[in-house]
Amino acid sequence: MNVQTLPMLRFIDHSGASIEKLPAWADLQTLITFYKDMVLTRTYDNKAVALQRTGKLGTYPSHLGAEAFGIGIGHALHPRDVFVPYYRDMPAMWVRGIPMEKNLQYWGGDERGSDFNVMPTDGGQPEHCNDLPFCVPIATQCTHAVGVASALKIDNHHHAALVTCGDGATSKADFLESINCAGAWNLPLVFVINNNQWAISVPRALQSSAEFLSDKAKGAGIRGITVDGNDVVAVHDSVRIALDRARKGKGPTLIEAVSYRLSDHTTADDATRYRSKAELQEAWDFEPVKRLKAFLVAQGVWSDFHEEQWLKECKHMVEKAVDNYINLPPQAPETAFDYLYEQAPVELNSQRDELINKAMRMQGGKHG
Repeated sequence: MNVQTLPMLRFIDHSGASIEKLPAWADLQTLITFYKDMVLTRTYDNKAVALQRTGKLGTYPSHLGAEAFGIGIGHALHPRDVFVPYYRDMPAMWVRGIPMEKNLQYWGGDERGSDFNVMPTDGGQPEHCNDLPFCVPIATQCTHAVGVASALKIDNHHHAALVTCGDGATSKADFLESINCAGAWNLPLVFVINNNQWAISVPRALQSSAEFLSDKAKGAGIRGITVDGNDVVAVHDSVRIALDRARKGKGPTLIEAVSYRLSDHTTADDATRYRSKAELQEAWDFEPVKRLKAFLVAQGVWSDFHEEQWLKECKHMVEKAVDNYINLPPQAPETAFDYLYEQAPVELNSQRDELINKAMRMQGGKHG
């Protein structure tokens, strides 16, 4: 049975039809903004994969099929909330104001891609950002989020933290201990699972025998909800409500967003080895971008002309970000030491000096 037929929060179905009354916030202009961000995400994603294939980027995790997940979350967070992402979260980061070139830097092996406090803001002053950088180890970001949410509660800030993870992460002790702690301490924290049906090559059916991953919230004594992760309205509405509850001291929420990973796990993966073409083809019928477009077209607010014009703009923005990334002066080699520890052990100083001297010799003494 296709997971999309299971009961879950859904406002717009896979054909683009509205099956529930839309929330008050979901006016057409807002949904156009969401759609444009999702199309931009997909345009960027295609380019990033191409850069990896041509050796200009390292291993890269595609967001294909996760556009509604990221855009819905990104727009629900307030500026002073703290976002604790996992590795497939560029769309939400983009909405949060993190430039695309930062994402390219990160996957290109440049440590500066994790520095969100130096963000170009239309030529203005750099802005401070409390969001954490990507976390590649599975589920460890959940423990970090518990720490962040604890600090927010202790300092009485009335802000919330939000952490994301994949379905595979819910099988890890880090995740289970984190939701338990969040419940016991009544933390202002929202957990959002991107249940895209595959933990690399392990299918959702082998991850857990529970009908819904959100059922795991019961053991932690927290609120749990499952939503259609291909419906950006459902994602945004559920996250928006959960964050509002968290800010008001009403405790944590676990949200399971059911989607499907239309791409390989990363560019180092070959999904044809473990899933069928028929399953993938069926999943494309439920994908989020086509769904929202169909809805907007039916409402008479989007057309082929709008699509063509926006795709041109997306291409321009992506190419500009790529140019910024490609033309960025390389980072100093000693940053491999500088960003590993807050205070580097004394024993590493000699190695750092040796690396600097070697770089100077290779550059003919022109090391900056």
